[in-house]
Amino acid sequence: MNEVTIGIFKILSVFVISFVFALIIFPLWYYVMMKFRLGKNIRAQGAPVFQAMHQKKAGTLAMGGVIVWLVPIVIGLLFFFIGRENAFGQWINFVDRRETYLPLALLALAGVLGGIDDLFGIFKVGPFRGGMGIKEKIILYVAIALLVGWWFVTKLGIRFLTIPFWGRIYLGPIWYFLFLVFFILALSFSANETDGLDGLLGGVAMSTIFVLGIVSFINGNFNLAALSASVLGAILALLWFNIYPAKVFMGDTGSMAIGIFLAIVFLLEGIPLLALIMLPVFVVESGSVLLQVFSKKIRKKKLFLSTPIHHHFEAQGEHESSIVFRFWVVNVLGSILGLMIAILDKYL
Repeated sequence: MNEVTIGIFKILSVFVISFVFALIIFPLWYYVMMKFRLGKNIRAQGAPVFQAMHQKKAGTLAMGGVIVWLVPIVIGLLFFFIGRENAFGQWINFVDRRETYLPLALLALAGVLGGIDDLFGIFKVGPFRGGMGIKEKIILYVAIALLVGWWFVTKLGIRFLTIPFWGRIYLGPIWYFLFLVFFILALSFSANETDGLDGLLGGVAMSTIFVLGIVSFINGNFNLAALSASVLGAILALLWFNIYPAKVFMGDTGSMAIGIFLAIVFLLEGIPLLALIMLPVFVVESGSVLLQVFSKKIRKKKLFLSTPIHHHFEAQGEHESSIVFRFWVVNVLGSILGLMIAILDKYL
């Protein structure tokens, strides 16, 4: 088989195996969450509209997102060691120093740190006894962003930004580093804000990760495409239990892992500016939060009933599942448009 055929086989195999593996191990993780009572604590202060609408969800198991990062890591390590023993393992192994060491490592790091935040919330530690506050989370995101920025600038030696249909613009190490920090903060924050309704973040992330996998495949990064397929399979399995009415929430352990993973893949493929198009829901969600803050500071009144904006629609009487589905559709369209731009930019 040629390299392209092997790449297709690897990507499809990894996706199916990750999905099945996630479905198999999820009941075990569900039992652990039940045993240790890892249920969601709804904050009683700081967000009255949210609290009123979501109090009924208190106690729902809150760390289902462990599956999102644990499955790709376990599958990756398994295939890596199998690949050292036989030819089949070499075909299906996607753990590669050039393409997947960094995203795998950061996927695990973000998932673990997000899990710590979830545990703080479950055991009522932190502001309003609901886990880390926004300031603490930003500090955490900044720490990861600084690590990633250092790696891209010093280890990978990247100093430029690619603008579609324009070309590369040299920024130099300092400005590129600052851009990286801002970019990772933006996607991490947006992923966290989007994870507010049953299945919302999972469905939104799936369409963008799918498209990013296609971009990786087109660019010849078959291992990175396979890693995206593994994350995709894990998210799809989680959605089985996370769609309305959710039996389990994704939690910060999942949302933080997804946000960091998306940022890293966009950067590795050299298309971070296309995130604005491929993740329209992220833009709207985080934008609504910022607009609300500015409105409160300047106009001394709210612009929306509640933010992120999905809670505004909820407060207006829209059913949760309807909001989620419409947001999925919007993100699918944005992801397809971004893919079209990426392809045209590459081949025209």
